[in-house]
Amino acid sequence: MINKQINSLSEAVADIFDGATIMIGGFGEAGSPIELIHSLIDHGAKSLTIVSNNTGSGHVGLAALIENRQVAKTICSFPRTANSKVFPELYNAGKIELELVPQGTLAERIRAGGAGIPAFYTSASVNTPLAEGKESQIFNGQEYVLEYGIKADFALVKAEKADRYGNLLYHATARNFGPIMCTASKIAIVQAKKIVGAGQIDPETVVTPGIFVQKVIEIRNPADESKLVEEELSYPW
Repeated sequence: MINKQINSLSEAVADIFDGATIMIGGFGEAGSPIELIHSLIDHGAKSLTIVSNNTGSGHVGLAALIENRQVAKTICSFPRTANSKVFPELYNAGKIELELVPQGTLAERIRAGGAGIPAFYTSASVNTPLAEGKESQIFNGQEYVLEYGIKADFALVKAEKADRYGNLLYHATARNFGPIMCTASKIAIVQAKKIVGAGQIDPETVVTPGIFVQKVIEIRNPADESKLVEEELSYPW
């Protein structure tokens, strides 16, 4: 079996290229791979399309990546939250593109991409601006809108525990988008709080099988996004 463990954050993101589509896990703070995102800022890849639940908070993590002008487009459900300052300003200035997707639809589009399903119908956006210009059909007397599966070049994901083969476990709600993003990306890059030896994860409890993971790095003390925002820190430090 392939040992997928790497030892540096710079190596983790080294293959990310300008113009790449990147899925970034997280539901607000929960599951947000802060260290990987900051390493991507250091790496400097530009013109990125980011697929994520939101656009980050304060001036760290995903918000910092956007503030560093490395993101050309975001595909997300919540572009503006209580602590989101960067994206709204850039969007209102016409400096970043947004594709707004209902949260359940976003999750299903990612899941479909990973499952090889090119498109599906949903009633979520019927009779809203989000349905404008999209194909629709009537099934059993109800209208549904056609949505397309999403695939990505890379995924940045945070896990609680991993082994060197890339099998993953998550902590509570940090499980959110991570599992489906791993399946829908060509290269899934994972930061795990702990990497254990072969056979130390019960195979019956594995959430993401290692076949969907290409790189894993141990980050024993991952940053707490809420604390960074509360302390009004900005990345790069």
